[in-house]
Amino acid sequence: MASSRINQNHSSAKPGSVLMYIDMNSFFASCEQQENPKLRNKPIGVITHPSEHACVIAPSIEAKVFKVKTGMRLPDCRALCPQLIAVLARPYVYRDYHVKIMKVLHKYCDDVIAKSIDEAVMNFSTYRLVYKDFRDVAMQIKADLREVCGEFVKCSIGIAPNAFLAKLATEIQKPDGLIEITPENIDGYLQKMQLTDLPGIANANASRLRKVGINTPYDLRHGSESLLRKAFGGVVGNYWHRRLNFVETDMYKNDYRAMSAGRTVSRQQRENPQALASLLISLCTRLEQRLVKQHVFCRQCSFLIRYHDAPGWDVNIHFGQPLQDATELRRYIMQRVEEFEKSHNGFKLFNNKVQHMGVAISNFVSDEHVQYTLFDNKIKQDKVRKTMYQLKDLYGKNMVRKASETVQAHEMRDAIGFGSVKDLYEGDNFNQYLLEDDSPEKDSKRKEEFDNKRQQIKERKANSKWHTYSIATKSEHEYV
Repeated sequence: MASSRINQNHSSAKPGSVLMYIDMNSFFASCEQQENPKLRNKPIGVITHPSEHACVIAPSIEAKVFKVKTGMRLPDCRALCPQLIAVLARPYVYRDYHVKIMKVLHKYCDDVIAKSIDEAVMNFSTYRLVYKDFRDVAMQIKADLREVCGEFVKCSIGIAPNAFLAKLATEIQKPDGLIEITPENIDGYLQKMQLTDLPGIANANASRLRKVGINTPYDLRHGSESLLRKAFGGVVGNYWHRRLNFVETDMYKNDYRAMSAGRTVSRQQRENPQALASLLISLCTRLEQRLVKQHVFCRQCSFLIRYHDAPGWDVNIHFGQPLQDATELRRYIMQRVEEFEKSHNGFKLFNNKVQHMGVAISNFVSDEHVQYTLFDNKIKQDKVRKTMYQLKDLYGKNMVRKASETVQAHEMRDAIGFGSVKDLYEGDNFNQYLLEDDSPEKDSKRKEEFDNKRQQIKERKANSKWHTYSIATKSEHEYV
């Protein structure tokens, strides 16, 4: 797969620029409907964990008709749509569909940036002599996606001279839309929109804009840069003026500045101290996997814990030596936890009121530039860790595990967000580690299959011995 170009922003509109934005419609829910015919044409909501109070992270197109929105709790969703079907998220499935989608897009253009798990932007500016009509190209991409992913996995496509306006075009017509924004029709579209219809403009920004006399996206496009700087309080105003006037400001990819892993704690988990301890191990292990895959170590981490009816607690930790190991990361965090508990008369941070836990790491250094001290040389340990993940890639992520990973290993289910998909990429290839199903159900199925095979082998061995004995006895009898 060809590598994506990055940082293609420029300060003036380039004549002939053609950007195409691909936005998958109700992506997680559509994947589930494609995988399970029983869910098709029905209102469903994809949830993060099996609970009647879970958060819906992806309502289907049918559920959106009832005003069900991302982020709503199941009880609120069912108040709007009593027939809503809750479906437990399967992140490895959505990543697999993302891989299929990206392979289709790269057939048409080698300049593709995955903006999220369900969005990508294609730069066709150097393909103007290759394709005569980009609307025809968009229709062919839709047809190819339908063939590769299935008819229920649909997308809206926007075409424009810059990435922002191409994304905006996908918002105009959903689902399965195709809109092209040009200098000739842009004002017509903007006049029909509210300020909050623009991606990135929330109520707070809309209020600030109205104070300076900007009431619609049309006003925003035709306002002066100085007025927009005043409204937004700085250079952000310049960016908005340029976006709406066809200048490219959004074609870039950033390296990691930080990585984080966090989970909302279920009722069953918070009642079990061992489950909370295992959840922290799982969070650190997820970050270890990302560090190894990105070939970096971290110099800093932060840990936070939130409660239902009490103030939260968080701590920042700086490491004297860059680290990559989950056990070591957890040890630093637990040292601070124990220090806090001792200074607060034994108050337990891991209690039955915990609502959320999260670990974040930052201040990265490449594994090629890590310097080891004379008396704390961890070269062998780091090589073993790297080898372990290589074995996981080859034979499955649960084929080799640390002892710490085996203690209530599934307290934290695999999770997926709509944001960055950097973890899914390894150079020009995809990270197979994240495409594997590691759910408790899959492990149970593996164990069942293993037990069945073991039983079959035992039976074959038993039959084989009996058969040999019978033949030997018969031969001996005949000889006698």
